[in-house]
Amino acid sequence: MKKILYITVVSLLILSGCDGFKGAATPLPTVSLDSGQTSPAQRTEEPYLKAAEKNVPSTGGVTASGVVTSQNQAQFIASTSGSVQEVRTTVGADVKSGDILVVLSGREKMKAAVEAARYELVSAQQALDAVNRDADKVRAAALVRLAEANKALDDAIRRRDYRNYRNGSESTINAAKADYILAKDNLEKAKDVYSYYADLDDDNVNKAGALTALSAAQKAYDKAVANLNYLTGMPSQLDVDQAEADLQAAKAEVANAKAAFDRVKNGPDPETIALAEARVSNAQSQLMASQSALDEMEIKAPFDGTIGRLNVHPGDWVTPGQLILAMVDLKHLRVETTDLSERDVVRVKKGEEVTVRAKALELDISGMVAEIAPMADTLGGDVVYQTIISLDDIPEGLLPGMSVDVKYE
Repeated sequence: MKKILYITVVSLLILSGCDGFKGAATPLPTVSLDSGQTSPAQRTEEPYLKAAEKNVPSTGGVTASGVVTSQNQAQFIASTSGSVQEVRTTVGADVKSGDILVVLSGREKMKAAVEAARYELVSAQQALDAVNRDADKVRAAALVRLAEANKALDDAIRRRDYRNYRNGSESTINAAKADYILAKDNLEKAKDVYSYYADLDDDNVNKAGALTALSAAQKAYDKAVANLNYLTGMPSQLDVDQAEADLQAAKAEVANAKAAFDRVKNGPDPETIALAEARVSNAQSQLMASQSALDEMEIKAPFDGTIGRLNVHPGDWVTPGQLILAMVDLKHLRVETTDLSERDVVRVKKGEEVTVRAKALELDISGMVAEIAPMADTLGGDVVYQTIISLDDIPEGLLPGMSVDVKYE
């Protein structure tokens, strides 16, 4: 007997998911065939009971009930509400993997969302590339900022120190004193000149000239006195507070500039990189979500198969959870047994040849045990194990859901 091992393909889920086809035939009880001619009365004898208790069969084969299934089958369930724009298939039609079966409305809106997400991804990637590309420029700018901050701090320290002493240095005070002496002398001379013309009429030219000279001398003297007083005096509290505030601000700027330079001195700022990478990751997620939503607008065949159910027509309104269509692969059928007992499973081996009796077709099909489930199920209180049977040939007319009997050789 020719042996073929089929690889099980997990049913694809599109939109919200896929479930296997319902409505399989009710399995028949397991039948155990014995080669001996033991009568019911003889089975009550002690030797027979001991053999049964030890689960040691006498002779003969094992049979089990089963159902025909497909390695590939899928149901398409609506995940959101919407209308059916186009139906491109019919029940019983053969379709190829990738064929568009049903088109839902709203594709243009989702296409726009996909394009917007793709644009954001490109923009985010460019921003990330710029962070890496401009690392040297950023480092140089940070170094310049640090140098300027240090210079500003030096100036602020010097100004603050000045506020601890008289406003003027010794040299500036000496110069101010000289200006004061000269201004005082000029003022006295101007007063003497003016006193000579003081009794003349106000419209006298000489008197007017003497008065102008006296006024200028008085202003120069007042300025010299104010300057000398300022230079020889102590700063006001307001001046001290302002200088202190400037100093603290300069220190803070140096600290910030140094921290900024430390972040970029060995490469791009880690925080900036992390933010740029997070933006790229978010854009990728948005693009995937938008593309997935767009894909849901077009229901495509996940494998070569046949349309088994079609529950919508153009213009229909679908709601979440509603079955849209179902398809099955009729070229890769197999059998799943349902009632192989715990007494009989120990006699079945993987790779063993079997005969499958298709009841509806009244036809025997050769096959092989492809899988034996390691975990038990229960059927009517009995412990049973499932086996998967691969078929050597797929006869015409064999369909998923048909009941069969399997005879293990």
